[in-house]
Amino acid sequence: MTLGDFPSAGRFDGRTHLLPVRIYYEDTDFSGVVYHGNYLRYFERGRSDFMRLAGVSHTDLLNDPDPTAFSVVKIAIEFKQAARIDDALLVRTTFDTVTGPRLGITQRLTKEDRLVALAHVEACCISLTGRAKRPPAAVVERLKPFLEAD
Repeated sequence: MTLGDFPSAGRFDGRTHLLPVRIYYEDTDFSGVVYHGNYLRYFERGRSDFMRLAGVSHTDLLNDPDPTAFSVVKIAIEFKQAARIDDALLVRTTFDTVTGPRLGITQRLTKEDRLVALAHVEACCISLTGRAKRPPAAVVERLKPFLEAD
């Protein structure tokens, strides 16, 4: 296998992670418009690949002696226009803040620089029992270059 045979985790443009996604038949309802619940999938991929590309491994966090995971505790999505079958979209993810166990994230789904959907996400670092906890120091260090300046 060559590098081109592996799925892309996107790329960074400054603080923003960019992840291209394509709309397939399976993403749409009977009218060819993306089913609203699938936008959550695109945003999740954007957050996950942001972390992966920033050097944060979910697998390593789970295998740590004090396992850690992330959970979305709040998400608000504004739908601006419909995405349709065959559209090429871009998930734009910025991690804005880390305050205690909480992470503030903004995500935009765009088509040719036009806003399709905007999400404001609050995630929480948790133990495997579901209790909130501060993210490991290594995670905070990996995210620091991407956070909003004070």
